[in-house]
Amino acid sequence: MSFLNPEALARQSEESFRAQHPYPWTHMDATLTPEGYEQLRATLPDVSLFDRKVGVKRAHGQKPHDRNILHYHPSMQLPEPWKHFIRELHGQDYQNFLQRMLGPRRYILTLEWYYAWQGCSVSPHCDARRKLATHIFYFNAEEDWQREWGGDILILEDAGRFRAHSAPDFNDLSVAASLMPRGNRSLFFARTEHSWHGVRPLQCPPGVLRKLFIVTVNVPTLQVWWRRVRGKDPDGYPLRGKGNSSE
Repeated sequence: MSFLNPEALARQSEESFRAQHPYPWTHMDATLTPEGYEQLRATLPDVSLFDRKVGVKRAHGQKPHDRNILHYHPSMQLPEPWKHFIRELHGQDYQNFLQRMLGPRRYILTLEWYYAWQGCSVSPHCDARRKLATHIFYFNAEEDWQREWGGDILILEDAGRFRAHSAPDFNDLSVAASLMPRGNRSLFFARTEHSWHGVRPLQCPPGVLRKLFIVTVNVPTLQVWWRRVRGKDPDGYPLRGKGNSSE
């Protein structure tokens, strides 16, 4: 069976994507096939496998992004649905989608599961320059994430007032879009010098987790190649096993 929905990928207009305000982004419906989505949800990695990140210092004075994180590496043991899905992400159809939306070049993908709990937030930030784009898949169903719990991904606008390497507050930026991350949908956006985004503190009950799977589209910068020489992926994680990122 297939996991990525080819019709959803084909529906995305590269012209509309590039013209989107305040930077290129698109909110995609039915990104996965219905059967694929349910199989992936049913076999999500258990939180016990994750590294719990709390209070980790970020650059430029930005506030910590607390979360549970599981970084993919090729040698890790995964349920069959996730193995197939990850193969599709490295397959020609998804690569064709990336090249159509972002332009023809070589891409290096890194993959992570993020689970966040009550009070977790993502302070406004622009991603590192090696990250050409990000694709965020949602794995909370409509029925297990209530609207009043928040968790919206905010597309933020700075009107060109802040450098990417700075730390504006939510109140310093305006909200261009507020996207609820639940159901079989995903957010795909390109990194620019003003691609601010963030998440306000979660209001879910204790024990409830907001679950995302994130594909980062990296370009082979000097930093990326130097990490590869040292046996690390673009995020600074060991290529052959579990370890801590250098970022």
